[in-house]
Amino acid sequence: MATHKIAVLPGDGIGQEVIPEALRILGVVAKGSGTTFEFEQGLVGGAAIDATGEPLPGDTLRLCESSHAILFGAVGGPRWDHVPQERRPERGLLRLRKDFDLYANLRPAKCFPLLVDASPLKRSVVEGTDLMVIRELTGGLYFGEPRGTEKMADGSARAVNTMAYTSREIDRVARVAFDVARQRRRRLTSVDKANVLAVSQLWREVVTEVARDYPDVQLDHMLVDNCAMALVARPTQFDTIVTENTFGDILSDEAAILAGSMGMLPSASLGGKTALYEPVHGTAPDIAGQGIANPIAAILSAAMLLRYSLNMGGDAEKVEAAVLRVLEKGYRTADIRQEGTTLAGTVQMGELIAREVGAMY
Repeated sequence: MATHKIAVLPGDGIGQEVIPEALRILGVVAKGSGTTFEFEQGLVGGAAIDATGEPLPGDTLRLCESSHAILFGAVGGPRWDHVPQERRPERGLLRLRKDFDLYANLRPAKCFPLLVDASPLKRSVVEGTDLMVIRELTGGLYFGEPRGTEKMADGSARAVNTMAYTSREIDRVARVAFDVARQRRRRLTSVDKANVLAVSQLWREVVTEVARDYPDVQLDHMLVDNCAMALVARPTQFDTIVTENTFGDILSDEAAILAGSMGMLPSASLGGKTALYEPVHGTAPDIAGQGIANPIAAILSAAMLLRYSLNMGGDAEKVEAAVLRVLEKGYRTADIRQEGTTLAGTVQMGELIAREVGAMY
């Protein structure tokens, strides 16, 4: 059986605590399935800046280029707030997305029945929520030119970011979204700001055109401000959402409250030959180093890696089922703890899930 090389980039903050638990799970999968994983670690983000002065060193880039998939933790934190904008920790992740053409970011937001009461929203609102946000990842404001800050003649400053999309960029992410919707409940909501932005008007035109190739998928259009309200008022109306980079960044984080915690949400960034998988919770510097971070998002990201990069969907289902079993047994990390449940730290939660995964082989 072929060996799968995985580039492991824990990054900063709790990324360095949760990624080892995801690797623990992959190790159990390897043993149970007879698959061979080769894990090689690389520096990225603030840790890379401290060691090399750059957020994405050449060695890390080459490691990723030679790997079948990238398992990523998180980057950034107040420690590097003084670093110039173009060399901030986050630029390492942005460069990976751009260099590997990872134009489609998939972020599921599912409210586990056992965690309904962990959400700050009413049970009647979040119960039954199961949606997927697909965010275009390599265009828009985060990458458009011109960009930057300049001094004006009167001594004031002027900053510019450019939102720009080509019809090709919109077309390709729309097709990913329609394909994903086909595998779910066949409903796709395209989110834009077509009543104000020319970019959004093109977005709506292209998505509508692509829809002709997917007559089995119901397409709706929604303005981003309406979508933001509907996500917290009627989240169960959504199945699959597709939107541009900035809107997707904000809406997918908003969707985190539907699952009770950002510590529950994985993501996959697809497009080029090497995909990247990461929990969406960020570095959480306020709890880093305390051993209390929730590793489930990282573990579910590893499950997405199995499914999308290695075609090991059955093994991914075992990991997801193992997470559910541990929750059913009443174990919770601090971010999702409820009355009557048992508190578990990062390592203990990883061990519990690993034990359940192992029992399925």
